[in-house]
Amino acid sequence: MIKGKKNVFFILIIFLISLQSSAGSNKELLGNLSKEEILENFPDWEELVSAYLPKAEVVQKLKAINHEIKVEVYLGTWCPDSKEHVSAYFKLMEVVENPFILTSYIGIPKTKEERKPYIEGKNIEKVPTFILYENNQEIGRIIEHPRKSVEEDFLEIIEANN
Repeated sequence: MIKGKKNVFFILIIFLISLQSSAGSNKELLGNLSKEEILENFPDWEELVSAYLPKAEVVQKLKAINHEIKVEVYLGTWCPDSKEHVSAYFKLMEVVENPFILTSYIGIPKTKEERKPYIEGKNIEKVPTFILYENNQEIGRIIEHPRKSVEEDFLEIIEANN
């Protein structure tokens, strides 16, 4: 009889642990965010940041940019595409180290009806959406999935406008 109670107790513990870990993945960080805040709340994103290897030739071209590029990144901390592509962008910006590329991160809710205050006037349908600006004018977007890679799409947008 005691053995049966131990099994039930063990199953209950496993269930509670899995419930707790899955609850963390549904956490939503909203509004203006920092890279550090995202990684602190979602340490599993750091694994993707560490593993991502941006193309060296693209990195060199992005390092050479000598005028201001502003980037707004709309993301969902609940979204697997955001996890993948924003993590790649984190790594890209780490290796590029260009002070002319200024990035802001905006977390938006999973529920579309609740997104308006975060995306008003931005025409955001899918996440992540990267909006690039030069001279306060939008020059391009990467929406949900890059066509090639985050760094190649990023560079193509910039080069197409210079």
